[in-house]
Amino acid sequence: MNTQTYRIALIIFTADHDNKRAICDNQKIICAIERLRIYLQLNSCIFKKASMRRDPFQAIADPTRRAILSLLALNAMTPNTIAEHFDSSRQAISKHIKILTECQLVNQEQTGREIYYHFNPRKMKEVDLWMDQFRAQWENRFSQLDKLLKKQKNK
Repeated sequence: MNTQTYRIALIIFTADHDNKRAICDNQKIICAIERLRIYLQLNSCIFKKASMRRDPFQAIADPTRRAILSLLALNAMTPNTIAEHFDSSRQAISKHIKILTECQLVNQEQTGREIYYHFNPRKMKEVDLWMDQFRAQWENRFSQLDKLLKKQKNK
């Protein structure tokens, strides 16, 4: 089955937990085998959702995650070392690191019992390339503004 089929199954079927059977929108009773199939489909959808990558722009929108990226750009660090630089809890920092890892902005490397996180410059290059189109536009506007200000000053 493909992802579209899973989504349709989620919309069409609901579970009747009191009678331990699944029912369809048109109220037809579905046998236990169908209920098991629905259960497997729902779990497959959850698995597919968990395996999706996050958007790097979503990750760098948070100032704490940007600060973590700045730290990791200098040196690879363990989560505890990263957490020492912030007032947040270790769990909160771990959540930020998880999001950065899902976006592939950070890579993890296990060395013995320690996990070290490294900055991934290749992924940030993708962000930089996307921003280049706007950077050129704004530089052009600032150049025009500079020319206008110089003209006004000379009058």
